[in-house]
Amino acid sequence: MEWNDGKNRCKWANPHNEKYVRYHDEEWGVPVYDDQKLFEMLLLECFQAGLSWECVLNKREAFRKAFECFDPKKVADYGDDKVNELCGNGEIIRNKLKIKAAVNNAKIFIEIQEEYGSFSDFIHGFTNGEVIFETGKASSDLSDKVSKELKRRGMKFVGTVVVYAYLQAIGVIYSHEAGCFLEYAAN
Repeated sequence: MEWNDGKNRCKWANPHNEKYVRYHDEEWGVPVYDDQKLFEMLLLECFQAGLSWECVLNKREAFRKAFECFDPKKVADYGDDKVNELCGNGEIIRNKLKIKAAVNNAKIFIEIQEEYGSFSDFIHGFTNGEVIFETGKASSDLSDKVSKELKRRGMKFVGTVVVYAYLQAIGVIYSHEAGCFLEYAAN
C-alpha cells in the first residue's frame, strides 16, 4: 500500500498513528548499541507480551516517566512500595507480574553488563555483531538461543517470541518487508 507521503511501508505499520509511523521509519531495525536504549526496548517488549506493540508504543512516554528514563540501576532498586505505586499508575500497563519482572530483569541486565562490559556486547555477541536479514517469522533458532540464555539467568517474560521482537526492534534482526521503502536493498 502506498501512503500519503508516497512511501510503501511494512503492513503492520498503522498509517493513522504518527508515533507508530515514526517508530517504523526511524527506529525499528536500526542497530542499537547504547545499553540504556537496549534496556528500554527490553522492558517495553516484556510489557508487550500478550498485547499489541502499538498499545505499548502509545504508552511509551508514560513508561519513560514511570521507570525513570529506563535507568536499569534505578529500576533494579525498586521495592514493594514502588511496585505498588506503578500498579496504581493508569498511564502504563498495570500488570504486577510484568512490573516485578522489570525490576528482576533490571538486576540481571546489570549482572550481564558487569560480566560482559556492556549488555550491547552480550546481545550482539550472539551474531558476532552481524545483522540477520529475515522476514515473516515470529521466532527463530537465534531467538530460541537468546531466550534460553536470558531465562537461564533468571529473566522473566523473555520467551522466544518476545525475544524475536526485541531482536528486530534493536536491529540484530532486520525484517522490513518486501516492498517497504526500508527493505534491505541486497535481498
